Amino acid sequence: MKSFTLPTRSRTLRAVTFALALLLAFGLVQQATAQQAALGKVDFPTSGSPKAQAHFLRGLAALHSFWFEEALDEFREATKLEPDFMMGYWGEAMAYNHPLWSEQDTAAARQVLSKIHDTKKLTDRERAYLDAVKTLYGEGDKLTRDKNYALAMEKMYHDYPSDQEAAILYSLALLGTVRAGDKGFSRQMKAGAIAMDIYQKNPNHPGAAHFIIHAFDDPEHAILALPAAYRYAQIAPDAAHARHMPSHIFVQLGMWDEVAKSNESAWEASDNWVKRKHLSLSLRDYHSLSWLLYAYTQQGRYQKAEETLAVIRKSMTDSSNENDMRPNYYENAYTDMSAALIVGTERWAEAKKIFAMMPQKIEGKAPAAAAPPSGEHAGHNMAQMPMDGKTTRPTAQRYKYLTTFINGLAAANLHNSEEAERSAAELKALRAQLQGQQAKLVEIMELEVSALNASLKGAHNDAIEMMKRATAVEEDLSPPSGPPALIKPSHELFGEIYLRAKRPKDAAQQFAVALARQPNRARSLLGAARAASQSGDTKEAAVAYSKVLKIWSQADAGAAELREAQDYLKQAGGR
Repeated sequence: MKSFTLPTRSRTLRAVTFALALLLAFGLVQQATAQQAALGKVDFPTSGSPKAQAHFLRGLAALHSFWFEEALDEFREATKLEPDFMMGYWGEAMAYNHPLWSEQDTAAARQVLSKIHDTKKLTDRERAYLDAVKTLYGEGDKLTRDKNYALAMEKMYHDYPSDQEAAILYSLALLGTVRAGDKGFSRQMKAGAIAMDIYQKNPNHPGAAHFIIHAFDDPEHAILALPAAYRYAQIAPDAAHARHMPSHIFVQLGMWDEVAKSNESAWEASDNWVKRKHLSLSLRDYHSLSWLLYAYTQQGRYQKAEETLAVIRKSMTDSSNENDMRPNYYENAYTDMSAALIVGTERWAEAKKIFAMMPQKIEGKAPAAAAPPSGEHAGHNMAQMPMDGKTTRPTAQRYKYLTTFINGLAAANLHNSEEAERSAAELKALRAQLQGQQAKLVEIMELEVSALNASLKGAHNDAIEMMKRATAVEEDLSPPSGPPALIKPSHELFGEIYLRAKRPKDAAQQFAVALARQPNRARSLLGAARAASQSGDTKEAAVAYSKVLKIWSQADAGAAELREAQDYLKQAGGR
Protein backbone atom coordinates (compact mmCIF):
# COMPACT_ATOMS: atom_id res chain seq x y z
CA MET A 1 0.00 0.00 0.00
CA LYS A 2 1.35 3.32 -1.01
CA SER A 3 2.24 5.54 1.93
CA PHE A 4 0.77 8.99 2.14
CA THR A 5 2.94 11.91 3.21
CA LEU A 6 1.56 15.33 4.08
CA PRO A 7 3.01 18.14 2.08
CA THR A 8 5.67 20.06 3.96
CA ARG A 9 3.43 23.13 4.29
CA SER A 10 0.56 21.05 5.78
CA ARG A 11 2.88 19.37 8.28
CA THR A 12 4.26 22.73 9.32
CA LEU A 13 0.73 24.14 9.77
CA ARG A 14 -0.30 21.16 11.91
CA ALA A 15 2.81 21.49 14.05
CA VAL A 16 2.23 25.19 14.55
CA THR A 17 -1.44 24.58 15.42
CA PHE A 18 -0.47 21.88 17.92
CA ALA A 19 2.17 24.12 19.50
CA LEU A 20 -0.31 26.98 19.79
CA ALA A 21 -2.84 24.66 21.41
CA LEU A 22 -0.23 23.55 23.91
CA LEU A 23 0.72 27.13 24.68
CA LEU A 24 -2.93 28.10 25.08
CA ALA A 25 -3.59 25.16 27.40
CA PHE A 26 -0.46 25.97 29.39
CA GLY A 27 -1.52 29.62 29.57
CA LEU A 28 -4.98 28.69 30.80
CA VAL A 29 -3.49 26.45 33.47
CA GLN A 30 -1.11 29.20 34.53
CA GLN A 31 -3.97 31.71 34.58
CA ALA A 32 -6.16 29.41 36.67
CA THR A 33 -3.30 28.76 39.05
CA ALA A 34 -2.56 32.48 39.35
CA GLN A 35 -6.22 33.25 39.92
CA GLN A 36 -6.46 30.72 42.71
CA ALA A 37 -3.12 31.86 44.16
CA ALA A 38 -4.53 35.38 44.52
CA LEU A 39 -7.14 33.84 46.85
CA GLY A 40 -4.93 31.27 48.57
CA LYS A 41 -4.29 27.57 48.10
CA VAL A 42 -7.00 24.94 48.57
CA ASP A 43 -6.96 21.24 47.74
CA PHE A 44 -10.35 19.64 47.09
CA PRO A 45 -10.37 16.69 44.66
CA THR A 46 -13.70 16.16 42.88
CA SER A 47 -15.08 14.06 40.05
CA GLY A 48 -15.44 17.13 37.84
CA SER A 49 -13.59 17.79 34.59
CA PRO A 50 -10.34 19.80 34.77
CA LYS A 51 -12.01 22.94 33.38
CA ALA A 52 -14.92 22.75 35.82
CA GLN A 53 -12.54 21.91 38.65
CA ALA A 54 -10.48 25.04 38.02
CA HIS A 55 -13.57 27.23 38.53
CA PHE A 56 -14.66 25.12 41.49
CA LEU A 57 -11.34 25.62 43.30
CA ARG A 58 -11.38 29.37 42.77
CA GLY A 59 -14.97 29.47 43.96
CA LEU A 60 -14.02 27.50 47.06
CA ALA A 61 -11.09 29.80 47.79
CA ALA A 62 -13.37 32.83 47.41
CA LEU A 63 -15.94 31.17 49.68
CA HIS A 64 -13.34 30.77 52.43
CA SER A 65 -12.79 34.54 52.31
CA PHE A 66 -16.53 35.25 52.39
CA TRP A 67 -16.34 36.70 48.90
CA PHE A 68 -19.72 35.22 48.18
CA GLU A 69 -20.38 37.10 44.92
CA GLU A 70 -17.17 35.81 43.34
CA ALA A 71 -17.78 32.30 44.70
CA LEU A 72 -21.25 32.19 43.14
CA ASP A 73 -19.88 33.28 39.77
CA GLU A 74 -17.20 30.59 39.80
CA PHE A 75 -19.46 27.74 40.96
CA ARG A 76 -22.06 28.68 38.35
CA GLU A 77 -19.38 28.75 35.67
CA ALA A 78 -18.31 25.25 36.74
CA THR A 79 -21.83 23.83 36.35
CA LYS A 80 -22.33 25.75 33.11
CA LEU A 81 -19.32 23.95 31.70
CA GLU A 82 -20.43 20.64 33.19
CA PRO A 83 -24.14 20.49 34.17
CA ASP A 84 -23.64 17.10 35.85
CA PHE A 85 -20.92 18.46 38.16
CA MET A 86 -22.82 18.02 41.42
CA MET A 87 -20.15 19.59 43.63
CA GLY A 88 -20.58 22.81 41.69
CA TYR A 89 -24.15 22.96 42.99
CA TRP A 90 -22.86 22.17 46.47
CA GLY A 91 -20.60 25.20 46.26
CA GLU A 92 -23.37 27.47 45.00
CA ALA A 93 -25.64 26.38 47.86
CA MET A 94 -22.84 26.95 50.37
CA ALA A 95 -22.43 30.51 49.07
CA TYR A 96 -26.02 31.34 50.03
CA ASN A 97 -25.20 30.80 53.70
CA HIS A 98 -23.25 33.48 55.57
CA PRO A 99 -22.67 31.54 58.80
CA LEU A 100 -21.02 34.23 60.90
CA TRP A 101 -23.23 37.09 59.73
CA SER A 102 -26.58 35.47 60.61
CA GLU A 103 -27.67 35.58 56.97
CA GLN A 104 -29.01 32.90 54.68
CA ASP A 105 -30.99 32.84 51.45
CA THR A 106 -32.73 29.54 52.13
CA ALA A 107 -35.09 29.67 49.16
CA ALA A 108 -32.31 30.24 46.62
CA ALA A 109 -30.18 27.49 48.14
CA ARG A 110 -33.00 24.96 48.13
CA GLN A 111 -33.65 25.72 44.46
CA VAL A 112 -30.00 24.93 43.69
CA LEU A 113 -30.09 21.78 45.81
CA SER A 114 -33.05 20.54 43.76
CA LYS A 115 -30.64 20.15 40.83
CA ILE A 116 -28.51 17.64 42.71
CA HIS A 117 -28.96 13.97 41.84
CA ASP A 118 -26.83 10.88 42.18
CA THR A 119 -24.43 10.05 39.38
CA LYS A 120 -21.97 7.26 38.79
CA LYS A 121 -19.08 9.72 38.98
CA LEU A 122 -19.84 10.80 42.55
CA THR A 123 -17.55 9.45 45.25
CA ASP A 124 -18.68 8.53 48.76
CA ARG A 125 -16.84 11.59 50.05
CA GLU A 126 -18.69 13.88 47.64
CA ARG A 127 -22.01 12.33 48.65
CA ALA A 128 -21.18 13.08 52.28
CA TYR A 129 -20.60 16.76 51.43
CA LEU A 130 -23.89 16.87 49.51
CA ASP A 131 -25.78 15.30 52.41
CA ALA A 132 -24.23 17.81 54.80
CA VAL A 133 -25.27 20.87 52.80
CA LYS A 134 -28.82 19.49 52.54
CA THR A 135 -28.83 19.42 56.34
CA LEU A 136 -27.85 23.10 56.39
CA TYR A 137 -31.05 23.92 54.47
CA GLY A 138 -33.24 21.23 56.02
CA GLU A 139 -36.01 21.42 58.57
CA GLY A 140 -36.12 23.50 61.74
CA ASP A 141 -35.08 27.02 62.63
CA LYS A 142 -31.70 28.40 61.64
CA LEU A 143 -29.93 27.52 64.88
CA THR A 144 -31.23 23.94 64.77
CA ARG A 145 -30.03 23.55 61.18
CA ASP A 146 -26.65 25.11 62.01
CA LYS A 147 -26.19 22.61 64.84
CA ASN A 148 -27.23 19.68 62.65
CA TYR A 149 -24.85 20.83 59.93
CA ALA A 150 -22.02 21.07 62.48
CA LEU A 151 -22.73 17.47 63.52
CA ALA A 152 -22.61 16.37 59.88
CA MET A 153 -19.27 18.12 59.37
CA GLU A 154 -17.93 16.65 62.61
CA LYS A 155 -18.67 13.19 61.19
CA MET A 156 -16.85 14.06 57.97
CA TYR A 157 -13.95 15.44 60.00
CA HIS A 158 -13.57 12.04 61.67
CA ASP A 159 -14.40 9.90 58.61
CA TYR A 160 -11.90 11.69 56.36
CA PRO A 161 -8.99 12.66 58.62
CA SER A 162 -6.72 13.62 55.70
CA ASP A 163 -9.32 15.95 54.14
CA GLN A 164 -8.29 19.50 55.04
CA GLU A 165 -11.52 20.92 53.65
CA ALA A 166 -13.65 18.72 55.90
CA ALA A 167 -11.62 19.99 58.85
CA ILE A 168 -11.77 23.67 57.97
CA LEU A 169 -15.48 23.55 57.15
CA TYR A 170 -16.09 21.83 60.47
CA SER A 171 -14.19 24.67 62.16
CA LEU A 172 -16.45 27.19 60.42
CA ALA A 173 -19.56 25.17 61.25
CA LEU A 174 -18.68 25.28 64.95
CA LEU A 175 -18.34 29.07 64.80
CA GLY A 176 -21.67 29.21 63.00
CA THR A 177 -23.45 27.76 66.04
CA VAL A 178 -22.32 30.55 68.36
CA ARG A 179 -24.93 33.15 69.24
CA ALA A 180 -24.78 36.47 71.02
CA GLY A 181 -24.88 36.04 74.77
CA ASP A 182 -23.66 32.43 74.70
CA LYS A 183 -21.49 31.66 77.70
CA GLY A 184 -18.21 29.81 77.54
CA PHE A 185 -15.54 29.62 74.87
CA SER A 186 -15.29 25.89 74.11
CA ARG A 187 -16.64 25.99 70.54
CA GLN A 188 -14.48 28.94 69.57
CA MET A 189 -11.43 27.29 71.11
CA LYS A 190 -12.09 24.02 69.30
CA ALA A 191 -12.71 25.80 66.01
CA GLY A 192 -9.51 27.80 66.47
CA ALA A 193 -7.47 24.70 67.28
CA ILE A 194 -8.69 22.91 64.14
CA ALA A 195 -7.98 25.96 61.98
CA MET A 196 -4.51 26.31 63.50
CA ASP A 197 -3.76 22.68 62.66
CA ILE A 198 -4.68 23.27 59.01
CA TYR A 199 -2.70 26.52 59.02
CA GLN A 200 0.40 24.62 60.12
CA LYS A 201 -0.07 22.11 57.29
CA ASN A 202 -0.98 24.69 54.65
CA PRO A 203 0.04 28.24 55.61
CA ASN A 204 -1.56 29.50 52.36
CA HIS A 205 -5.03 28.18 53.16
CA PRO A 206 -7.39 31.19 53.23
CA GLY A 207 -9.98 29.56 55.48
CA ALA A 208 -7.39 28.52 58.05
CA ALA A 209 -6.06 32.04 58.62
CA HIS A 210 -9.55 33.52 58.35
CA PHE A 211 -11.21 31.27 60.92
CA ILE A 212 -8.31 31.54 63.37
CA ILE A 213 -9.04 35.27 63.44
CA HIS A 214 -12.77 34.72 63.94
CA ALA A 215 -12.23 32.12 66.64
CA PHE A 216 -10.03 34.38 68.75
CA ASP A 217 -11.76 37.69 68.03
CA ASP A 218 -12.07 38.95 71.60
CA PRO A 219 -9.78 40.95 73.90
CA GLU A 220 -8.62 37.95 75.94
CA HIS A 221 -7.64 35.61 73.09
CA ALA A 222 -6.79 37.97 70.22
CA ILE A 223 -3.04 37.68 70.71
CA LEU A 224 -3.25 34.02 69.63
CA ALA A 225 -4.42 35.11 66.19
CA LEU A 226 -1.85 37.85 65.59
CA PRO A 227 0.41 35.72 63.31
CA ALA A 228 -2.60 34.72 61.19
CA ALA A 229 -3.74 38.34 61.10
CA TYR A 230 -0.42 39.48 59.68
CA ARG A 231 -0.53 36.67 57.11
CA TYR A 232 -4.12 36.56 55.87
CA ALA A 233 -4.09 39.60 53.58
CA GLN A 234 -0.99 38.17 51.85
CA ILE A 235 -2.72 34.82 51.33
CA ALA A 236 -5.78 36.21 49.53
CA PRO A 237 -5.01 39.75 48.31
CA ASP A 238 -7.82 39.69 45.73
CA ALA A 239 -10.48 39.45 48.44
CA ALA A 240 -11.40 42.68 50.20
CA HIS A 241 -12.58 40.71 53.21
CA ALA A 242 -9.17 39.06 53.53
CA ARG A 243 -7.58 42.50 53.68
CA HIS A 244 -10.13 43.68 56.26
CA MET A 245 -10.16 40.69 58.62
CA PRO A 246 -6.69 41.27 60.16
CA SER A 247 -8.07 44.50 61.58
CA HIS A 248 -10.33 42.44 63.87
CA ILE A 249 -7.24 41.38 65.78
CA PHE A 250 -5.54 44.75 65.43
CA VAL A 251 -8.57 46.46 67.01
CA GLN A 252 -8.57 43.99 69.89
CA LEU A 253 -4.93 44.86 70.54
CA GLY A 254 -5.29 48.62 70.02
CA MET A 255 -2.99 48.69 66.97
CA TRP A 256 -4.61 51.69 65.29
CA ASP A 257 -2.05 52.27 62.54
CA GLU A 258 -2.50 48.65 61.44
CA VAL A 259 -6.29 48.92 61.70
CA ALA A 260 -6.28 51.95 59.41
CA LYS A 261 -3.92 50.39 56.86
CA SER A 262 -5.86 47.14 56.81
CA ASN A 263 -9.17 48.82 56.09
CA GLU A 264 -7.69 51.31 53.63
CA SER A 265 -6.41 48.28 51.72
CA ALA A 266 -9.75 46.46 51.98
CA TRP A 267 -11.67 49.47 50.75
CA GLU A 268 -9.28 49.89 47.81
CA ALA A 269 -9.69 46.22 46.83
CA SER A 270 -13.45 46.50 47.07
CA ASP A 271 -13.53 49.70 45.04
CA ASN A 272 -11.28 48.19 42.36
CA TRP A 273 -13.46 45.08 42.10
CA VAL A 274 -16.67 47.08 41.67
CA LYS A 275 -15.14 49.35 39.04
CA ARG A 276 -13.45 46.47 37.20
CA LYS A 277 -16.76 44.62 36.88
CA HIS A 278 -18.80 47.79 36.26
CA LEU A 279 -21.00 47.13 39.28
CA SER A 280 -22.99 49.58 41.36
CA LEU A 281 -20.85 51.57 43.80
CA SER A 282 -23.32 50.54 46.48
CA LEU A 283 -21.76 47.05 46.38
CA ARG A 284 -18.47 48.26 47.81
CA ASP A 285 -17.38 47.08 51.26
CA TYR A 286 -18.89 49.68 53.58
CA HIS A 287 -18.14 47.46 56.56
CA SER A 288 -14.43 48.16 56.04
CA LEU A 289 -15.18 51.84 55.44
CA SER A 290 -16.99 52.00 58.78
CA TRP A 291 -14.04 50.45 60.59
CA LEU A 292 -11.71 52.84 58.80
CA LEU A 293 -13.61 55.84 60.10
CA TYR A 294 -13.41 54.42 63.63
CA ALA A 295 -9.65 53.92 63.28
CA TYR A 296 -9.22 57.51 62.12
CA THR A 297 -11.07 58.82 65.20
CA GLN A 298 -8.79 56.76 67.44
CA GLN A 299 -5.76 58.27 65.71
CA GLY A 300 -7.06 61.84 66.06
CA ARG A 301 -7.37 62.07 62.27
CA TYR A 302 -10.73 63.77 62.39
CA GLN A 303 -10.54 65.32 58.94
CA LYS A 304 -9.91 61.89 57.39
CA ALA A 305 -12.86 60.54 59.35
CA GLU A 306 -15.09 63.28 57.93
CA GLU A 307 -13.88 62.49 54.41
CA THR A 308 -14.72 58.83 54.98
CA LEU A 309 -18.25 59.68 56.03
CA ALA A 310 -18.57 61.81 52.89
CA VAL A 311 -17.77 58.74 50.76
CA ILE A 312 -20.77 56.76 51.94
CA ARG A 313 -22.94 59.88 51.77
CA LYS A 314 -22.03 60.29 48.10
CA SER A 315 -22.60 56.60 47.40
CA MET A 316 -26.08 56.81 48.91
CA THR A 317 -26.80 59.90 46.79
CA ASP A 318 -25.55 58.36 43.55
CA SER A 319 -27.03 54.88 43.92
CA SER A 320 -30.45 53.62 44.93
CA ASN A 321 -29.45 49.96 45.04
CA GLU A 322 -30.60 48.03 48.10
CA ASN A 323 -28.71 45.13 49.65
CA ASP A 324 -31.18 42.25 49.32
CA MET A 325 -29.76 40.31 52.25
CA ARG A 326 -29.50 43.43 54.43
CA PRO A 327 -32.40 45.83 53.98
CA ASN A 328 -31.56 49.33 55.21
CA TYR A 329 -27.88 48.41 55.14
CA TYR A 330 -26.58 51.75 53.89
CA GLU A 331 -28.75 53.83 56.21
CA ASN A 332 -27.56 51.80 59.19
CA ALA A 333 -23.94 52.01 58.06
CA TYR A 334 -24.21 55.78 57.70
CA THR A 335 -25.81 56.06 61.14
CA ASP A 336 -23.08 53.95 62.74
CA MET A 337 -20.33 55.95 61.07
CA SER A 338 -21.94 59.26 62.01
CA ALA A 339 -22.32 58.13 65.62
CA ALA A 340 -18.67 57.00 65.79
CA LEU A 341 -17.55 60.36 64.38
CA ILE A 342 -19.65 62.39 66.84
CA VAL A 343 -18.60 60.39 69.92
CA GLY A 344 -14.98 60.09 68.82
CA THR A 345 -14.60 63.83 68.20
CA GLU A 346 -17.10 64.97 70.85
CA ARG A 347 -18.62 67.42 68.38
CA TRP A 348 -21.93 67.37 70.16
CA ALA A 349 -23.25 70.58 68.63
CA GLU A 350 -22.99 69.01 65.15
CA ALA A 351 -24.85 65.76 65.95
CA LYS A 352 -28.23 66.67 64.50
CA LYS A 353 -26.67 68.29 61.46
CA ILE A 354 -24.59 65.20 60.67
CA PHE A 355 -27.57 62.85 60.99
CA ALA A 356 -29.71 65.20 58.90
CA MET A 357 -27.17 64.99 56.06
CA MET A 358 -28.00 61.33 55.42
CA PRO A 359 -29.26 61.33 51.80
CA GLN A 360 -31.72 58.46 52.06
CA LYS A 361 -34.51 58.82 54.60
CA ILE A 362 -35.75 55.71 56.36
CA GLU A 363 -38.92 57.07 57.93
CA GLY A 364 -41.99 55.42 56.49
CA LYS A 365 -40.27 52.19 55.48
CA ALA A 366 -41.75 48.96 56.74
CA PRO A 367 -39.73 47.35 59.55
CA ALA A 368 -37.03 45.16 58.07
CA ALA A 369 -33.87 43.42 59.05
CA ALA A 370 -30.76 45.53 58.65
CA ALA A 371 -27.03 45.67 58.90
CA PRO A 372 -25.45 44.92 62.25
CA PRO A 373 -23.58 47.37 64.38
CA SER A 374 -20.34 48.16 62.57
CA GLY A 375 -18.29 46.07 64.97
CA GLU A 376 -20.55 43.05 65.12
CA HIS A 377 -19.12 39.93 63.58
CA ALA A 378 -18.44 36.30 64.10
CA GLY A 379 -19.21 34.77 67.44
CA HIS A 380 -21.50 37.64 68.27
CA ASN A 381 -24.41 36.80 65.98
CA MET A 382 -27.75 38.35 66.69
CA ALA A 383 -30.82 36.13 67.04
CA GLN A 384 -32.26 35.21 63.65
CA MET A 385 -35.57 35.63 61.90
CA PRO A 386 -36.99 34.41 58.56
CA MET A 387 -37.90 36.95 55.92
CA ASP A 388 -39.07 36.07 52.37
CA GLY A 389 -37.08 32.84 52.37
CA LYS A 390 -34.06 34.54 53.89
CA THR A 391 -32.53 34.67 57.33
CA THR A 392 -31.33 38.14 58.24
CA ARG A 393 -30.37 40.20 61.28
CA PRO A 394 -33.26 41.65 63.27
CA THR A 395 -31.62 45.05 63.66
CA ALA A 396 -34.25 47.05 61.80
CA GLN A 397 -34.48 49.73 64.46
CA ARG A 398 -30.77 50.28 65.06
CA TYR A 399 -30.71 53.50 63.02
CA LYS A 400 -33.60 54.74 65.16
CA TYR A 401 -32.30 53.93 68.62
CA LEU A 402 -28.73 54.86 67.75
CA THR A 403 -29.75 58.27 66.45
CA THR A 404 -31.89 58.80 69.54
CA PHE A 405 -29.00 57.76 71.78
CA ILE A 406 -26.41 60.06 70.21
CA ASN A 407 -28.85 62.97 70.18
CA GLY A 408 -29.50 62.28 73.87
CA LEU A 409 -25.78 62.31 74.71
CA ALA A 410 -25.38 65.50 72.70
CA ALA A 411 -28.32 67.18 74.46
CA ALA A 412 -26.93 66.26 77.88
CA ASN A 413 -23.46 67.57 76.99
CA LEU A 414 -25.02 70.78 75.70
CA HIS A 415 -26.95 71.10 78.99
CA ASN A 416 -30.29 70.65 77.29
CA SER A 417 -31.69 68.55 80.10
CA GLU A 418 -35.28 68.33 78.85
CA GLU A 419 -34.23 67.04 75.44
CA ALA A 420 -31.92 64.49 77.07
CA GLU A 421 -34.82 63.27 79.18
CA ARG A 422 -37.00 62.91 76.09
CA SER A 423 -34.29 60.87 74.39
CA ALA A 424 -34.04 58.56 77.40
CA ALA A 425 -37.82 58.10 77.36
CA GLU A 426 -37.74 57.30 73.63
CA LEU A 427 -35.00 54.74 74.20
CA LYS A 428 -37.10 53.11 76.92
CA ALA A 429 -40.06 52.87 74.54
CA LEU A 430 -37.87 51.41 71.79
CA ARG A 431 -36.37 48.89 74.22
CA ALA A 432 -39.85 47.52 74.90
CA GLN A 433 -40.04 46.50 71.22
CA LEU A 434 -36.76 44.60 71.30
CA GLN A 435 -35.37 41.48 72.90
CA GLY A 436 -32.07 39.75 73.60
CA GLN A 437 -28.82 41.55 72.89
CA GLN A 438 -30.53 44.50 71.22
CA ALA A 439 -32.73 45.14 74.24
CA LYS A 440 -29.68 45.07 76.50
CA LEU A 441 -27.77 47.49 74.26
CA VAL A 442 -30.64 49.95 74.31
CA GLU A 443 -30.99 49.56 78.09
CA ILE A 444 -27.36 50.60 78.49
CA MET A 445 -27.86 53.54 76.13
CA GLU A 446 -30.91 54.67 78.07
CA LEU A 447 -28.95 54.48 81.35
CA GLU A 448 -26.00 56.34 79.84
CA VAL A 449 -28.11 59.25 78.63
CA SER A 450 -29.91 59.50 81.98
CA ALA A 451 -26.69 59.18 83.99
CA LEU A 452 -24.82 61.80 81.97
CA ASN A 453 -27.76 64.15 82.22
CA ALA A 454 -27.91 63.67 86.00
CA SER A 455 -24.16 64.15 86.35
CA LEU A 456 -24.18 67.40 84.40
CA LYS A 457 -26.96 68.66 86.68
CA GLY A 458 -24.79 67.84 89.72
CA ALA A 459 -26.74 64.73 90.79
CA HIS A 460 -23.57 62.65 90.90
CA ASN A 461 -24.83 59.93 93.23
CA ASP A 462 -27.83 59.23 91.01
CA ALA A 463 -25.55 59.14 87.97
CA ILE A 464 -23.16 56.72 89.66
CA GLU A 465 -25.95 54.32 90.60
CA MET A 466 -27.24 54.29 87.02
CA MET A 467 -23.75 53.68 85.64
CA LYS A 468 -23.25 50.75 88.00
CA ARG A 469 -26.30 49.17 86.41
CA ALA A 470 -25.11 50.05 82.89
CA THR A 471 -21.64 48.51 83.34
CA ALA A 472 -23.16 45.37 84.87
CA VAL A 473 -25.38 44.91 81.81
CA GLU A 474 -22.46 45.50 79.42
CA GLU A 475 -20.27 42.97 81.21
CA ASP A 476 -23.04 40.38 80.72
CA LEU A 477 -22.92 40.87 76.95
CA SER A 478 -20.61 38.99 74.60
CA PRO A 479 -17.04 40.32 74.57
CA PRO A 480 -16.57 43.35 72.31
CA SER A 481 -15.65 42.56 68.71
CA GLY A 482 -14.30 45.48 66.74
CA PRO A 483 -15.64 49.02 67.14
CA PRO A 484 -18.03 49.07 70.09
CA ALA A 485 -21.66 48.40 69.26
CA LEU A 486 -22.46 50.73 72.16
CA ILE A 487 -20.51 53.55 70.46
CA LYS A 488 -19.81 54.95 73.96
CA PRO A 489 -18.51 52.09 76.18
CA SER A 490 -20.13 52.26 79.60
CA HIS A 491 -16.91 51.97 81.63
CA GLU A 492 -15.44 54.90 79.72
CA LEU A 493 -18.48 57.08 80.41
CA PHE A 494 -18.52 55.92 84.04
CA GLY A 495 -14.92 57.08 84.42
CA GLU A 496 -15.80 60.48 82.98
CA ILE A 497 -18.73 60.80 85.38
CA TYR A 498 -16.47 59.92 88.32
CA LEU A 499 -14.04 62.63 87.18
CA ARG A 500 -16.87 65.14 87.12
CA ALA A 501 -17.78 64.00 90.66
CA LYS A 502 -14.13 64.66 91.68
CA ARG A 503 -13.46 60.99 92.42
CA PRO A 504 -10.38 60.44 90.24
CA LYS A 505 -9.28 57.17 91.88
CA ASP A 506 -12.67 55.60 91.17
CA ALA A 507 -12.45 57.04 87.67
CA ALA A 508 -9.05 55.42 87.18
CA GLN A 509 -10.53 52.02 87.98
CA GLN A 510 -13.24 52.42 85.36
CA PHE A 511 -10.81 53.58 82.70
CA ALA A 512 -8.60 50.58 83.48
CA VAL A 513 -11.54 48.24 82.82
CA ALA A 514 -12.42 50.15 79.65
CA LEU A 515 -8.86 49.81 78.36
CA ALA A 516 -8.74 46.11 79.21
CA ARG A 517 -11.86 45.61 77.11
CA GLN A 518 -10.74 47.90 74.28
CA PRO A 519 -6.99 48.57 74.46
CA ASN A 520 -5.62 51.98 73.52
CA ARG A 521 -9.05 53.51 72.89
CA ALA A 522 -8.30 57.23 72.70
CA ARG A 523 -11.02 58.59 75.01
CA SER A 524 -10.27 55.95 77.64
CA LEU A 525 -6.55 56.74 77.50
CA LEU A 526 -7.25 60.45 77.87
CA GLY A 527 -9.55 59.70 80.78
CA ALA A 528 -6.90 57.53 82.44
CA ALA A 529 -4.34 60.32 82.03
CA ARG A 530 -6.69 62.91 83.54
CA ALA A 531 -7.63 60.60 86.43
CA ALA A 532 -3.97 59.97 87.24
CA SER A 533 -3.17 63.68 87.02
CA GLN A 534 -6.04 64.63 89.31
CA SER A 535 -4.98 61.90 91.76
CA GLY A 536 -1.48 63.31 91.90
CA ASP A 537 0.04 60.29 90.17
CA THR A 538 2.24 62.24 87.76
CA LYS A 539 4.17 59.17 86.65
CA GLU A 540 1.05 57.28 85.55
CA ALA A 541 -0.38 60.42 83.95
CA ALA A 542 2.82 60.87 81.94
CA VAL A 543 2.67 57.24 80.77
CA ALA A 544 -0.94 57.61 79.62
CA TYR A 545 -0.36 60.96 77.89
CA SER A 546 2.73 59.52 76.18
CA LYS A 547 0.59 56.71 74.78
CA VAL A 548 -1.87 59.28 73.49
CA LEU A 549 0.93 61.13 71.68
CA LYS A 550 2.27 57.92 70.18
CA ILE A 551 -1.14 56.84 68.90
CA TRP A 552 -1.85 60.38 67.68
CA SER A 553 1.39 60.71 65.73
CA GLN A 554 -0.70 61.41 62.59
CA ALA A 555 -3.40 63.47 64.35
CA ASP A 556 -4.78 66.69 62.97
CA ALA A 557 -2.52 69.57 63.90
CA GLY A 558 -3.97 71.75 66.62
CA ALA A 559 -6.33 69.12 68.05
CA ALA A 560 -7.23 70.08 71.63
CA GLU A 561 -6.49 66.59 72.97
CA LEU A 562 -3.07 66.65 71.32
CA ARG A 563 -2.23 70.00 72.89
CA GLU A 564 -3.42 68.72 76.27
CA ALA A 565 -1.03 65.76 76.15
CA GLN A 566 1.86 67.87 74.85
CA ASP A 567 1.37 70.57 77.50
CA TYR A 568 1.20 68.07 80.35
CA LEU A 569 4.35 66.25 79.29
CA LYS A 570 6.16 69.55 78.78
CA GLN A 571 5.23 70.69 82.29
CA ALA A 572 6.06 67.29 83.75
CA GLY A 573 9.46 67.39 82.10
CA GLY A 574 10.16 70.80 83.61
CA ARG A 575 9.53 69.66 87.17
